[in-house]
Amino acid sequence: MSPLFIGLLILLGLLALLGIGTPIAFALGFVSIIALMIVEGSGSLAILGETFFGGLASFGLVSIPMFILMGSAVASSPAGKDLYEALDRWLNRVPGGLVLSNIGACSIFAALSGSSPATCAAIGKMGIPEMTKRGYPNEIAAGSIAAGGTLGILIPPSVTMIVYGIATETSIGRLFLAGLAPGFMLTALFMAWTIYDCRRRGIGLTTLSNSFTMKERFAALPRVLPFLAIIVGILYVLYGGVATPSEAAGVGALFCIVLVVVIYRMWSPKKVTNMFRDTLKESVMIMMIIGASELFSFTLSSLFITQSIAEWIGALEVNRWVLMAIINFFLLFAGFFLPPVAVILMTAPILLPIILQAGFDPYWFAVVLTINMEIGLITPPVGLNLYVINGIAPSITLSEILRGSIPYVLCMVVGILLLCFFPGIATWLPEFLMGKAL
Repeated sequence: MSPLFIGLLILLGLLALLGIGTPIAFALGFVSIIALMIVEGSGSLAILGETFFGGLASFGLVSIPMFILMGSAVASSPAGKDLYEALDRWLNRVPGGLVLSNIGACSIFAALSGSSPATCAAIGKMGIPEMTKRGYPNEIAAGSIAAGGTLGILIPPSVTMIVYGIATETSIGRLFLAGLAPGFMLTALFMAWTIYDCRRRGIGLTTLSNSFTMKERFAALPRVLPFLAIIVGILYVLYGGVATPSEAAGVGALFCIVLVVVIYRMWSPKKVTNMFRDTLKESVMIMMIIGASELFSFTLSSLFITQSIAEWIGALEVNRWVLMAIINFFLLFAGFFLPPVAVILMTAPILLPIILQAGFDPYWFAVVLTINMEIGLITPPVGLNLYVINGIAPSITLSEILRGSIPYVLCMVVGILLLCFFPGIATWLPEFLMGKAL
């Protein structure tokens, strides 16, 4: 059997396991072990344990639970509520100002938490009831937050970017910088569509009953500024050469916990225990996926599947932008069925050599890949953010959430096209602050 045919069988087996509800880590591990046993024999199993745990033996992975703890600390506090209220006071005069407040709050909260589901849950709990109370349609209320929550995997510090950096051995600091401007670009595109849509429908227009004085606006800022200072502080110690990403994550987590305890008085044993429990659960899940993906990558490489795919794609006599379009469609399709971490670990090591050979920048590609994964978060059948919103607002149906999310999916597609036409959106800042990548 040819390596490509074996790879197709492995893919079908993986999809079958996922289709019956097998957790992604166990599905990846199972197909890897079975494929190696059938093709190479039982002797090949001796190295599997070393491969699995070897994939986790990276100091860079320490930053993942630290950033998750940072997000868990903020998500367990009323910080999202304060952030939401502060932005509402400043943006309420704009058409659709309440929706803009939600999107802005999502972008800032995303930078604190690095998690899309946590962002959706934290902002959605306050934003959706308030929007429905003020007469916004369900699809706008839910869709805007589902889409805004996706910014959690792009705007730094991002767990997804850390995973990409480890999988491809690229600089995590550069990846964070590469995601910054595109993250704000997507936020601006989301807001531009919202203003246009609300003005067109005649909803979300300002009334005297919900206007605020300048004194009231400034009064809402003190509780928000410390958390913004943490974001700026993390970026400063990273790019000022003071700390590595892992050390910066640890400092950020510590400061977030201290602020949550000091500002919100959240020092009860139950709340602290829940905070660490949530961090442990999410960290173990991601680490299991990383270890199993390492096993999966080892299997594909051992059976020469990776090399065969790279040779097949490299042999296609097409324009490099046509090649990029094919890769985008592939990533988009994968994102419909798999979580971002799994897609990145499974595809980035295979696609990166092809991307480099075609003359594309690896950090630019990381941003494009991540936006494709963002689209997967708000599209069926997986669409994690859709289910998070449905969980916190069960009165809003999945079809309404999906209808409200579709315009933002189109905004992300526009974002990808802008990055293709103007790659400097992602590459200018890393090159300006850190020089050209070698």
